[in-house]
Formats: sequence, C-alpha cells, structure tokens
Amino acid sequence: MKTNDMVKHGAAASAKAPSADWTIDQGWAGYSAQEHAVWRTLFERQTRLLPGRACDAFIDGMHRLPMGADAIPDFRALSEVLMAQTGWQVVAVPGLVPDEVFFDHLAHRRFPAGSFIRGPHQLDYLEEPDVFHDVFGHVPMLMNPVIADFVQAYGVGGLRARQLGVLHQLARVYWYTVEFGLVQQADGLRIYGSGIASSSIESLFALDDPSPNHVGFALARVMRTRYRIDDFQESYFVLDTLDDLLALASIDFAPVYQRVANQGELQPGDLLAEDRVLQRGTGGYHRSKPGP
Repeated sequence: MKTNDMVKHGAAASAKAPSADWTIDQGWAGYSAQEHAVWRTLFERQTRLLPGRACDAFIDGMHRLPMGADAIPDFRALSEVLMAQTGWQVVAVPGLVPDEVFFDHLAHRRFPAGSFIRGPHQLDYLEEPDVFHDVFGHVPMLMNPVIADFVQAYGVGGLRARQLGVLHQLARVYWYTVEFGLVQQADGLRIYGSGIASSSIESLFALDDPSPNHVGFALARVMRTRYRIDDFQESYFVLDTLDDLLALASIDFAPVYQRVANQGELQPGDLLAEDRVLQRGTGGYHRSKPGP
C-alpha cells in the first residue's frame, strides 16, 4: 500500500492470493536456506551496530521477542508474545495493500508485514520494505505500550484523514516518527524509527554524519515537511521522550490540518527561525549528489 504517493507500507507483491482483508499465510516452512542466511547476515549486522544507537525500548523489545539470527521469525510466535504484552499481532500481507486496509489493520492492532526477504545483492538498499524492515525494524517497538497506542491511533486517524483528503499530511507524521524518528535519552540521541533501525548505513548517517538536520519535533512543522523516499533523510525530528507520543495518540488532528492548510510546504532540508535545532546540518551529502 502507498498513502497516495507518500509513505509505503507493506512489502513487494508475491504470488500468494490474499483473503478479503489482504492477509495471507506467512508460509514460514517455505523459506529457503539462502533466505534464512540473508536474515542472519542482516540480523547480526544490526544487532552489533544498534547497542548505544537504538533507544532502550527498541533493544528491550528485540531481546524479549522470539527473534534471533538463526531464522526468519515465525509471525505466530511473534504475535503470541506481542498479544500478551500490548495486544498486537503480526499478520502477513502479499504486498502494498490499499490505504483503508492498512489503516484498518493498525486500528485493530494488527501489524501487516511482508513475508518476502531481499536478495543477497540488496543488503544495503531495497526499494520495497521486506520482512527484515517490517519485523526487525517495527515489531520491537510494538512491545512498548506508548508506541503500541500511538500506532493504533495512527490507524484510526488514517481512516479519518483519508476521508478528509489530508492523508499526505498525516503520512508525514508516521514517516518522521515510526519510520525515521529519533529520541533524546539521558545518555544521548537514539534511534526508534524502523527505517533507520533496519538500515546499517542510515543508522550511521542519522546519528554520526554532519549532513542532516536534527530538529525538535513539532507536529504542525512535521505535517508541512516533505521527505525523501529514495535516499537518506535531510532532516530528522527528535522527541524529548517517547512519552511525547502519548499526546499525539489522543489529539484531534482536524484543527491542525486546518491550521497548516494555508501554510507553505517545506522541503526536507529547510530550517525555520522558530525551529529548535539540535544539529544544523551541513547538507553536504545531498549537495554532493548528482542532479536529475
């Protein structure tokens, strides 16, 4: 599924026929030795890299789930643990599902995950999110009650935003939090967004490179800000604490949509005078890229 031309959810299409709600059987027994080996390579690389980079909630969730290097996780085993902790479950989908299907799953605490895994030649970049991104990147944070509530609220809000014709604005909130969010801990800046946590090169870029901006999270500001779907982010928005998402889980977005409707769109690397800038990026990485 794709929210208009913005956020991609799910994974690349497979030949499996979906049910009415687009769910399929994961087909765990059908994974090949090579596919499990790709998972192992990715898992071992990220678990070496993320301590001291990922937030405590991510590391805790990963350790408490039936998820290891040896094999692609079984969604049924993941769901059993998630259900007991936060009431969530993981359901397999064949590809990019329609907006309303995706939001309905989230609104009912079902996380739709693609079941395919990238090839050995795609370890560092994949256009469509696969089982490693969807499961390793997203599911550990769903063990955290704050994230669990926020993602469900996003599903409810997505259904409403679609009716109001403002889905692109809400999609930016998801992108800059659940996918590419950073959070300030007492011991430093940490990753909680799945798009960073599942990528070795972006885990380094987001925290260590001088190129991107680090900006304090502000809802209306984020809703105005475009983002990159095919490269590193030019700006990362930083929460003071994950608990800040509790307010977003219960907010009425309608007045915010109205407030930002007449304000200009912002480019990914823009900084405003009123921004709380934690790192003023050099922009060097994106300036060095060849033009169209």
